[in-house]
Amino acid sequence: MFAIMGITGQVGGAAARTLLAARQPVRAIVRDAEKGAAWAARGCEVAVATIDDAASLAAAFQGSEGVFVLIPPNFDPTPGFPEVQAIISTLRTALETAKPAKVVCLSTIGAQATQENLLSQLGSVERALGSLSIPITFLRAGWFMENSLWDVAAAREGVIPSFLQPLDKPVPMVATADVGRVAAELLMETRTGRHVVELEGPLRVTPDEIATTFASILGRPVRMEAVPRETWIDLFTAQGMKNPTPRTRMLDGFNEGWIEFENTSVKGTVALDTVLRELVARS
Repeated sequence: MFAIMGITGQVGGAAARTLLAARQPVRAIVRDAEKGAAWAARGCEVAVATIDDAASLAAAFQGSEGVFVLIPPNFDPTPGFPEVQAIISTLRTALETAKPAKVVCLSTIGAQATQENLLSQLGSVERALGSLSIPITFLRAGWFMENSLWDVAAAREGVIPSFLQPLDKPVPMVATADVGRVAAELLMETRTGRHVVELEGPLRVTPDEIATTFASILGRPVRMEAVPRETWIDLFTAQGMKNPTPRTRMLDGFNEGWIEFENTSVKGTVALDTVLRELVARS
């Protein structure tokens, strides 16, 4: 039995579908039973647990051959990241109590970066869970191609504001379908100790290529326009962020090149065109 956190999301859902296609038993971990109904209909066992309750998580992990773990994203964390530290404590307690045979944890490109930024939260996760006695693999994924969902409306208008710069700089991106598939494959492998697997798509993608792809799909001109760096803090604050510095520094890391993979990455198979077509179709 493989227990999957985040199964109602894109990555967890892809991991579960891959396991089911391989005829593996899946336990869907959800916040309430109603959210698990669709997965129960597909033959999954359903466990109700929340990220702030170690006892419910431990029960959901209990007796599993492997657990897929992910941390809910927090794009506007408090300075010092106390929110993720609380989650780490709960998750570590649950894993130590349940002692699953192995763990695959979703992490991120740049988790090893020494300069503090938004992705430092997952660096903390790696350090805290990496010392467990349970075999664990951290799956460091590139920038999600699905982040372009926020660009669909702008693409229809013809101009997409870009924080990724320069506009012709290739960025390591990956489709969530690839991330979930690789997570499931790692769960089905036999491993000991601590491992890191870094994953990106078949080709690196520039912001300009995103615009060109949208143009092809929409059948109209689309271009990227760089958002001036000096405006970011005020812009993010106006959007309601209380602590925009970590997000700003994350973007700096991609643009300046210090958020990068640590070792040779694994390549996915899903192309940007496939993802953007799906985003346009459902928007």
